[in-house]
Amino acid sequence: MIQDHRDGWIEVITGVMFSGKSEELMRRVRRAMIARKQVQVFKSHLDDRYGGLGQISSHDGQEIPALPVSASRDIAERVATDTQVVAIDEAQFLDTGIVSVTNSLADEGRRVIVAGTDMDFRGEPFGPLGPLLAVAEKIDKLHAICVVCGELATRNQRLIDGQPAPAEGPTIQVGGLESYEARCRRCHDVPSAVDDQMQLISGGRRP
Repeated sequence: MIQDHRDGWIEVITGVMFSGKSEELMRRVRRAMIARKQVQVFKSHLDDRYGGLGQISSHDGQEIPALPVSASRDIAERVATDTQVVAIDEAQFLDTGIVSVTNSLADEGRRVIVAGTDMDFRGEPFGPLGPLLAVAEKIDKLHAICVVCGELATRNQRLIDGQPAPAEGPTIQVGGLESYEARCRRCHDVPSAVDDQMQLISGGRRP
């Protein structure tokens, strides 16, 4: 168990894609390093965009080294005894066990920084982010700008050939600017492939 005079805690950086979550996580990691804390950084192995598996890369090109993990238990097994700060990026891709892992790390007196998208492309809670938000001591929800109307974006718009992807698609589909846009609630569009098919059969058109 880590020995420290302070209690541990969990802080979550969440929000829509392109809102700067990874940049904020990296900023906090760098500040912890400047403060001479022992830091370990992890990321989901599913996110191999931009810089690849061995690092966290933001949309604007910033990078820091990170250990790729496929499950929450990988983090529990790899955290060193002297680590004071644990940072985890793209937590929405991990299993629900990440909630108990982060709680245990905080109980041991460690600072745990988690970044992840809180809603999937349908606008529904994404993976373990909802439970993580419930147990966190600190939450920062970031926003992007809606590419359609310019208002604050709170939703992830998935695209297929430039058109809104149907709700029946897979929840996890890693992508960047070619597959997703940030949109506000009003401009977010998640059509149903079943409804579209029925309208075509009846000779109608989806509004």
